[in-house]
Formats: sequence, C-alpha cells, structure tokens
Amino acid sequence: MSPATATVGPVAVGAHSDPEPVGPAALPEAPRFLNRELSRLDFDERVLAMAEDPHLPLLERVRFLGIFSQNLDDFFQVRVAGLKEQVLAAVAVASPDGMSPLEQLKAIRGRVEGLVERQTRLYTSGIVPALAATGIAIVRGDEVSKKELTQLHTVFRQQIFPVLTPLAVDPGHPFPYISHLSLNLAVTVRDPRRREHRFARVKVPPVLPRFIALGDDSRFVPLEDVISLHLQALFPGMDVIAHHPFRVTRDGDLDDVDSDAEDLLAAIQTELRRRRRHARVVRLEVDPGMSPEVLELLTRELELQPADVYQSDGLLDLSSLSALWQLDRPDLKEEPWTPATQPRLRGIGAEVPDLFAVLRSGDVLAHHPYDSFATSVEAFIDQAASDPNVLAIKQTLYRTSGPASPIVRALIRAAESGKQVAALVELKARGDEQANIAWARALEEANVHVVYGLVGLKTHAKVTLVVRREGKSIQNYVHVGTGNYN
Repeated sequence: MSPATATVGPVAVGAHSDPEPVGPAALPEAPRFLNRELSRLDFDERVLAMAEDPHLPLLERVRFLGIFSQNLDDFFQVRVAGLKEQVLAAVAVASPDGMSPLEQLKAIRGRVEGLVERQTRLYTSGIVPALAATGIAIVRGDEVSKKELTQLHTVFRQQIFPVLTPLAVDPGHPFPYISHLSLNLAVTVRDPRRREHRFARVKVPPVLPRFIALGDDSRFVPLEDVISLHLQALFPGMDVIAHHPFRVTRDGDLDDVDSDAEDLLAAIQTELRRRRRHARVVRLEVDPGMSPEVLELLTRELELQPADVYQSDGLLDLSSLSALWQLDRPDLKEEPWTPATQPRLRGIGAEVPDLFAVLRSGDVLAHHPYDSFATSVEAFIDQAASDPNVLAIKQTLYRTSGPASPIVRALIRAAESGKQVAALVELKARGDEQANIAWARALEEANVHVVYGLVGLKTHAKVTLVVRREGKSIQNYVHVGTGNYN
C-alpha cells in the first residue's frame, strides 16, 4: 500500500489504538495546461527583455520596444476582444487550464500592467537618455528652444494644420467616433463669455510622421506635442484649459465571420467595413494626468469599465519608434545579415542552376534566414513561371508583401504566358485581410484562378505545386515551408 492510500482501521469510541503511520499528504496536482493567453504574454515579455538587453545595439533595442508595443495592440484587439465576447455571451466553459473568461481577463490585466510599467520605465529612463548620448534626442514640447519653436510654427502652419479636424462635444454635436488604434488629444476648452467647459477631440493624423525633426536628424519632437503647442489656433476665441493624449483599441478579430457564407470575399469585406465603424472598444490608454471628469466621459461614451483603462506615464503608442530605427545610423544597429545560397542551389560562376534538375537528384532543405529565400524559393517559382515546359503552378498564400512581391509578380507572369495558375488566398490572415483582398484581385485580373479559403477552415499552410511536362510524362515539384511567401 502506498503512503498516499494508507488507511486506519475502525476504532471503538474511547479506546486507544496505534494506527498505521500515515504518509505525507498528497500534494495538489499541478496544472497540466498553460493558459494560452498568458503564454502569449510570456512571449511578449521575452520581446521586451530583448529591448532591455544592454548588449544589443541601441536602435535594435528601440526596434524591439516598438515590436513589443505592436504585439500588445494585436493581443488586445484579438485575444482580449475574444475573451470579452465570451463574457458578454455568458460562456461558462473554462479554458483547458481551468480559468473562466473573466478570470483570464483579470489575470491579463495584472500581467499587462506590470509589462507596461517596465516598458514605460525602460523608454523614459533607459532608451531616451541612451539615444541622447548618441546624438539622437527625443524632446517634449516644453523642452524646445525659441528658435526650434519658430521652426515648429512654420511646420504646423504648412504641414499639420491643413489636415487637422478638431471636433467639440456639445448638445448639437454628439461624441465623435474614435477610430481603431488612433492617437488623440482630449482637449478641455472654456467659453470666456459663458464660462462653460467643453470637451473636444483632436485626432493626431496617422498620415504624418510621428516624430518631427528639428533641423537635422538629431532632435525630434512627438507630433502630438507639436499640435498641443498650437491648440489655441484650433480653438480661436476659446480658452484652452487642459489637454491629454489618449488611444483606443477596438475588436479586430474576424474569426467570427460566417465561414459558410456563400460569398466569403463579400462577407469579409462587409465585416471589415462594419468593424471600422462599430467594433467594440476593448482598451483605452490615457495619460495619468487626465482629469477624472474627462476620463469618466471617455469611459462612458466608449462603453468601458475601469478595468479597461490603462494609464501610461510616457508616450502612447511606442510602435511608432520603428521610425527611429530607419535613421541612417549603422553604428547603432546590427550588421546587415547576408544569407548564403544553399550549396546545391549554387550555379557555376554566374550561371543560374537548373533547379528542376537539382530537385530531380534529391530534395533540398533550405533553412531561412541563413539560406537565401531569393535564391531558393523565389528562384524556384521564378523559373517555373518562365519555363515553357511548366503547365501549372498552384500555391497557398497566407501573407505576402503585396503586389510588389516577387512571388506575386511571378504568378502573374506565369498566368499571362498561358500557364494554369491557381492561388488559394486566406482572407482571414489576421491583420492582412484588406491587403490580401487587394493583391488577390490583382491576381484575378491577370487570369489567376483565386480561391478564397475553405469553408470552416483557416488555411495556414505554405505549399507550392509545380506541374511540368518532361518528355512523355508529367512531373510534380513541391515546395513545403513554414514561413510566409514574402
């Protein structure tokens, strides 16, 4: 008998007995499953750790900080939005790890608050001073010199003011729609005659650079700070009392689109249009200095709870830091990686190898990014598009870099030369739905047979089939990969 199952025999009342020794109490069974949503945050924390790594070149750390912010946006618009839908639908089924949707949302908030605090502290106390030490200064509006302020006046008048549309809220003007992932200024103005306070919203134009250069590329000021310095020009005759940035994240998940719809393309397009205007808000990011009155107005109009509000004592939307990574400062970046051509795919001298002959002699394994994508996958599809003996090319496409993609251009060229070309395009590729629709139509215009996904399934495979006539027989060549065709 094991200690865990030891028992004591019956004992008469008032009698004493020496029972068998009982072993230690059994430990509670450890969870067999990790929570999917919290595991995603574990991954994002590792991205943040890369930004914290002092051994990495500075602009690489900046890039990772931007990726972390972008990942959090994706997490909220998909994972958190999905959990909120379950709460609203009163879904009682727990996840495999035993947590209910509401329990997961509570755990997520605790984790995200800690991660955002680390992110803000890293940016404010680590990245910004380190950038300044290398000659790249990010300054706030109250830190610019008089000469720089004069320059900003000109920039605002010529480039920014024409695209701004301030919207005030009053009995005749309802609360404006706040678009997904938009950065905004919540402005409190006062009528000097009536002494009445009003709320106004100014959207920071996403079509303009987030960081405005002061002189050369050594000093930058955030776009929202430039607008804040000129709010009086937007509200003439009014007193500007206060202004604070805020940002909204909406539900961006399309997995609930009816996969049985007769026309999946039309269903996706309809849902994209609907979500642009009516998608539920799942997160509100605010400046901690925002007044309780304005915060209450935002949460009420956006139909949010206090648990949906996240305060950040720093710049909102740090994904825009990717603009700084584009600076011409190779001393602050990793050396560019030059992939090698897989040995069996190398030609003699400048000669391009016959990839079909190479593949007939045996399969080829290419490991990206160490092995070149251009001289393997792109070269394979390019040769297939140009080879007169190729009869058909059939490919699944989850994501590409758009109509300019060498893969897409090769498919179009193959179709225009008379080959049978078929492409299965996954319209539910999260975040790329609209882009996939655009370049799928470009393929259709070139007479490529486009299939928009399969009913009830999301096609995530990366597979290409090339059908080639060789003598009197037909030979099939296949590429199977784990990375997207971009």
